[in-house]
Amino acid sequence: MNLAEGVQIVSFGILSLMMIGGALGVVLFSNIVYSAFLLCGVFTSIAGLYLLLNADFVAAAQVLIYVGAVNVLILFAIMLVNKREDFRTIPNAWVRQVATALVCAGLFALLGTMVVSTPWAIVATTGAPAESSIVTIAKHFFTDFLLPFELASVFLLMAMVGAIVLARRDFFSDELSNKVSETPAFSLPERPRELVSAGDVSSPETK
Repeated sequence: MNLAEGVQIVSFGILSLMMIGGALGVVLFSNIVYSAFLLCGVFTSIAGLYLLLNADFVAAAQVLIYVGAVNVLILFAIMLVNKREDFRTIPNAWVRQVATALVCAGLFALLGTMVVSTPWAIVATTGAPAESSIVTIAKHFFTDFLLPFELASVFLLMAMVGAIVLARRDFFSDELSNKVSETPAFSLPERPRELVSAGDVSSPETK
């Protein structure tokens, strides 16, 4: 075993332990904020495994989409909503826990059987290295598919702003919403005027 292969095996073991530990923390922690941060660690560990498989674009997409978008969106949703409610006791909750444990054990046994039965032979490749997939996809994104790429970013921004408005609407009072609805568009609120009697008005000629 050469040095490069040993580094890959050690890196695979560390990333696997991080991913399994983070996934267990996501499920077992009662604090949802801690679970969201541990989910970020799970996504990052998966991106590291993709790098070990020479899947550079999939690793970059994992970090940008899942870590930088999905996980951050989950954290923003948790912090914006911030509903402090106590958990209610569910009758016969142990039935759900047992069913969840059986499903997880079945999936683990299925994946373990697949790993053991699959031949993991390493085939040596010869020839010049191909161009990176990131470079090829970037060329298509910024030449052939530039307009759909930019439109998708605008739609995602609109969805994020709409989600923030929907999450924060319970903080606005009914009176403020009625005032906003009654005020016509493109108009400024007028300054309140005080009524003055005719006897109090003094013109420059009378002085």
